[in-house]
Amino acid sequence: MNDYEKEHLELLRKHLAECTVLLKKDGSFPLAEPCEIAAYGSGVRHTAKGGTGSGEVNSRFYVNVEQGLENAGFTVTSKDWLDAYERLDERAKKHHLMNLRSDARANKTLAVIEGMGKPIHEPEYYIPLNAKGDTAVYVVRRISGEGSDRTEEDLHLSQTEIRDILSINYQYKNFMLVINAGGYLDLSPVAHVKNILILSQLGVETGDVLADILLGKAVPSGKLTKTWASHDDFYAESEFGNADDTRYKEGIYVGYRYYSTIGKKPLYPFGYGLGYTEFSLTPGTFEQKGETIEVLCKVKNTGVYKGKETVQLYVSAPLSKLDQPYCALAAFAKTKELMPEEETDVTLSFMMRDLASYDEQTESYVLFAGDYLMRLGTSVEDTQLIGAFHIEEDIITQKALNSFEKPDFEDLKLPQNEREIPDTVIIIDPSAIKTHTLFPLDERMDPQLLGLEDEELAQANIGAFGGDSLSIIGSAGKQVAGAAGETTSKLKDYGYPQIVMADGPAGLRLSRFYFEDKKGSVHGIGPVLPETISELLPRPVVKGVQRLARKPGKKDTVLEQHATALPIGTAIAQSFNPQFAKLCGDIAGREMERFNIDIWLAPALNIQRDERCGRNFEYFSEDPLVSGIFAAAITKGVQKHSGKGVCVKHYAANNQETNRYNSNSVISERALREIYLRGFEIAIRESHPASLMTSYNLVNGIHASEHKGLLINILRRQFGYEGIVMTDWVTAGFLLSRNAKYPAPDAAKVAAAGNDLFMPGSRKELSEILKGLKNGTVKPKDLLINASRIKRVHDDMMRW
Repeated sequence: MNDYEKEHLELLRKHLAECTVLLKKDGSFPLAEPCEIAAYGSGVRHTAKGGTGSGEVNSRFYVNVEQGLENAGFTVTSKDWLDAYERLDERAKKHHLMNLRSDARANKTLAVIEGMGKPIHEPEYYIPLNAKGDTAVYVVRRISGEGSDRTEEDLHLSQTEIRDILSINYQYKNFMLVINAGGYLDLSPVAHVKNILILSQLGVETGDVLADILLGKAVPSGKLTKTWASHDDFYAESEFGNADDTRYKEGIYVGYRYYSTIGKKPLYPFGYGLGYTEFSLTPGTFEQKGETIEVLCKVKNTGVYKGKETVQLYVSAPLSKLDQPYCALAAFAKTKELMPEEETDVTLSFMMRDLASYDEQTESYVLFAGDYLMRLGTSVEDTQLIGAFHIEEDIITQKALNSFEKPDFEDLKLPQNEREIPDTVIIIDPSAIKTHTLFPLDERMDPQLLGLEDEELAQANIGAFGGDSLSIIGSAGKQVAGAAGETTSKLKDYGYPQIVMADGPAGLRLSRFYFEDKKGSVHGIGPVLPETISELLPRPVVKGVQRLARKPGKKDTVLEQHATALPIGTAIAQSFNPQFAKLCGDIAGREMERFNIDIWLAPALNIQRDERCGRNFEYFSEDPLVSGIFAAAITKGVQKHSGKGVCVKHYAANNQETNRYNSNSVISERALREIYLRGFEIAIRESHPASLMTSYNLVNGIHASEHKGLLINILRRQFGYEGIVMTDWVTAGFLLSRNAKYPAPDAAKVAAAGNDLFMPGSRKELSEILKGLKNGTVKPKDLLINASRIKRVHDDMMRW
């Protein structure tokens, strides 16, 4: 490996155990030393380092659990079981591919569309569990990805898994159930086993990290950023996966906001996570400091192992004309590593305006009068009431404009229980809380671009024409091998920048090997298509793409670009350590400098609304505060590097993969603003990301990329966002439809809505914009403002 690769992996390794969540413990771990260990389960040899689609990174190597255990000195005694499972798994994969091709023929589509991101279900089997030793692990593997949502079967343990886990729990003295998954599993059938660890998907060293944890070289300190409830406790009325219109009937009651309000304690609540040690919390004082509330707390390690604790502060809003969840996360703080009997002070603070509710009647965000109860603890279900702050009269914190069509349903309304009476209450000085008004629209036009002709303006508003056959997999760039796309190079004489973009968010997705031809163009070497795609395409198509691929000549020099695979977004957030997230961004930024990437298509911060969403692993949390804070931290890490920027995504309400190009998310104005847009607002306010990506889906009947309410009223005028806005990668190859209810986005409407770049770019979008100029759908001024903003942001990036 190169020195930079070693350095980046070493930096990550120090923190990866923080991303894991210990759900259950009996004191048998950590082990004193390596020993004989029986390792069972699908994740031992086929350990998932991340998800598929944008979540894939072409890594030099990765360490599975079997290798990680052996690297640490363990003797794996279950080789016969693992060999037998390997044979079963290969048959299951072949059967899976046959079914996908059959479904494609029946639905008159391509197998690659049917199968993109679709998991292979765990087979049923019987293999004797007779490996020797007193210690065992069972590693459950689940992988999901872009293009498909998870099925009910994928959310549950198979009957074989349940049988074997319970048998091993009884058979072995020391047993750890390990979850190598990017998201939720219903663990209710095995919740009573001795030890349960969510290992998650941590990049290339996932297997090594498990060994570190088993031996106590590193200790788990993560917390759940999504509720893990029994499947039977899900809110049944919530719609998901409808082909055309999905109604978000639950309104603001997403995740823990729902469970805490109905008084239902889930199997493993939001914010929950154990360590090898124990902690005590002693609340301190709290006070108002301008627009902020500051709370002090003392944390002590009362156990016998080292560890870190995350202190969480929840606030219950007063009863008002708007219904409220029982509580919402307002702040959190993680301690340093504490040795036994060591204690430390932590400070938690939050801006009161972030607790405001959106009132459609007054078109404003309001802090309603009353007591705001503060609850301090280590999960949403483990808190103590420490006091309240009182607001005498309603305070408008932000003027706004209603921007969405009303849905054809009423949001869920839950019973509002009377709040407790706190012992300590402070009265808020309302003069310290500002009322924010809308920003004026920035319509500056760059003098250098004033001479552009209509076709040149159109080219400035779309990505550079690339190989459309590869654009569907996010590999449309020509300046860097494997880059996702770039802006046009035809306008350099006008100072218009060529911006190169790489996919994310699990690291830079690039070709590992490439060469440069005599004309200066780069060409990736190796498989042109990822295996997960090539095995689903018709063989003539695969052979045709391979024939088009350039091969290096005798005089060409083969070069390398090995990117670091980062933990999945959920794992990063489970650390509850924004400094670690910033480090992940810093690593990406360093590699952007090395490989000449200008914008990284990350981080992704959509809300984990439903357990079935296939891309939840890319996202941080069901909570908008956590989502916004971690997106901001990664952004800061990247953008500390001059000329390098992020692209936060997917704006907005991108919460399912089913019919993702033409699905319509139907949501109330209040739920959109308080749940699905708030994370973007926090990320923009705290870190000023260089660019933002709109989502494929429609929002209340209008494509997000064409939605002036989303892009102008809220993003530009309310959030004050000044960065570049681009579409997700819209290509004709993936817009094959089964008579979709809604049309594909139109590039002219996209540009007119202030969406600066239509990516990855093709002649189709160029024609649409030119047609739109003729019929008045878009004006030359719109295109000039968009192009000027792209140039201005790029110039600003170079000064960072």
